[in-house]
Amino acid sequence: MRQVDFEDSPGYALKRAQTALRAAMDAELREHGLSVPQYSSLELLAQQPGLSNAELARGAFVTRQAMHQLLGGLRTAGLVTGSGRGRDERLSLTPAGHERLTGASQAVAAVEEQMLANFSADRRERLLADLCALADNLTPSVNRS
Repeated sequence: MRQVDFEDSPGYALKRAQTALRAAMDAELREHGLSVPQYSSLELLAQQPGLSNAELARGAFVTRQAMHQLLGGLRTAGLVTGSGRGRDERLSLTPAGHERLTGASQAVAAVEEQMLANFSADRRERLLADLCALADNLTPSVNRS
């Protein structure tokens, strides 16, 4: 049976990169009073207003239960509002949510730029395409038998 050699493992390197990205984002977003899942939720709602709790949870990579708690904090902070009830509730950003997101998005963009600083435009495009292909290869609905 083959064992994973961490020195040559793309999966391990990917996890290291993800962990470093998350730590850098956490540090920057803390200055904006947001966690990474909160930021992701605001960004998703800015790009796709009217998402449901379940849709938002899938997009932010958290459980519906975690999203329920996360939304409670965002509502209390006056950043998110909803129309409808229960599963029919549709969420959107408040003006304060849009304002908070502006600074947070700039901070995250700076982190991404730092991460990609030594990459040419072509290499950045290749990296994005490769990462999408890796995810597609592991996503059952995308796999073609």
